[in-house]
Amino acid sequence: MEFQKRMTGVLLLLLLSWAVTVAADVDCTTVTGFLTACSAFITHGTPDPLPGSPCCDSMTSLNVIAESGNDRRSICQCLMGLITTYNPNATAIAILPGFCGLSLGFILDPNTDCSSVP
Repeated sequence: MEFQKRMTGVLLLLLLSWAVTVAADVDCTTVTGFLTACSAFITHGTPDPLPGSPCCDSMTSLNVIAESGNDRRSICQCLMGLITTYNPNATAIAILPGFCGLSLGFILDPNTDCSSVP
């Protein structure tokens, strides 16, 4: 009986830690990972990503995880950081969602205030 109580407690802790992980904001490592499929376009400006391409599939996945306002704000902040880092290619990052026929719920440009993303 004592073993069952301990196992139930361990299972409950595991479930709670999983829930906390799922509820956490999207991190920049995740966003950067999705953008790796778009690296040729970001670096060279070609080929244009088209719906159904690996790049657009990654952008679609990014759009799916942008469910809440917190997630969208986190994604916005990460993308703005990448735009700052890859300044010569900032336009390529900013126009990716449009090429893929997506809206992430915010517009990327140098003046975007991610804290105001709904």
